[in-house]
Amino acid sequence: MLDNSIFELGTAFDPEKYAHYIRTLKPTEYIIPDVLENTIGTMDSALDFVEKYPDLPGKRIGVVQGKSYSDLVECYEYMDNIIDVDKIAISFDYSYYLQRCPHPNKWMGYTLGRAQTLTRLLKDGVINKDKPHHLLGCALPIEFMFYREGFDWIDSIDTSSPVVHGLLNIAYQPGGLVNKQSIKLVDLLNSVPDANQMRMIKHNVMMFSTFVRGEPKSQKSHTDSRYDVGPWTTDQEKYQPAEA
Repeated sequence: MLDNSIFELGTAFDPEKYAHYIRTLKPTEYIIPDVLENTIGTMDSALDFVEKYPDLPGKRIGVVQGKSYSDLVECYEYMDNIIDVDKIAISFDYSYYLQRCPHPNKWMGYTLGRAQTLTRLLKDGVINKDKPHHLLGCALPIEFMFYREGFDWIDSIDTSSPVVHGLLNIAYQPGGLVNKQSIKLVDLLNSVPDANQMRMIKHNVMMFSTFVRGEPKSQKSHTDSRYDVGPWTTDQEKYQPAEA
């Protein structure tokens, strides 16, 4: 999947250069340029891009943007019916989520907000269950436990959370994380993880997998051999796992 870098840059990557890289890299899927929380801007951007570059290799992913539920519905239906994208993407950090689910911990507000919004879109008949969906980003990893049943139309997700927190020596607990460190992976690309960080990253990736898929019936706890990645140290005691 090729992203348009809006999360890192604040605005979508230059369309001409972006189309060039799509042709060069030939990704399986690519995200059409969008405009953060701007329904009209996103719809206009999507239409302009597909009209100007109709024959790019790969499947198109359209991102839903907006500041209210009605905005999100309008943008969703436009991507689904007018642009007719191959996959629809929904972000983790719309400001609307914090209005819908105000919480002292904003990351929990985002987590609950997306889960409730997806549920409402499904209940209202907005979701096209015959089309795959992508979840952009992650506030707290525990969110993905909500989608184990009844959300088969969610096809993919992307997040750097297990890696970023591992690089910061923060280990996932059985309940995930309490807070999200607001550091983008692009700012850590030159990091060379030491052995301790690699163990932490592997642990986080395996823990994230259990949130998404659930633990096998034979697995009694998060301390079994599947998580035996060796001891580590961390400066943040509240995130420190039990000693190996």
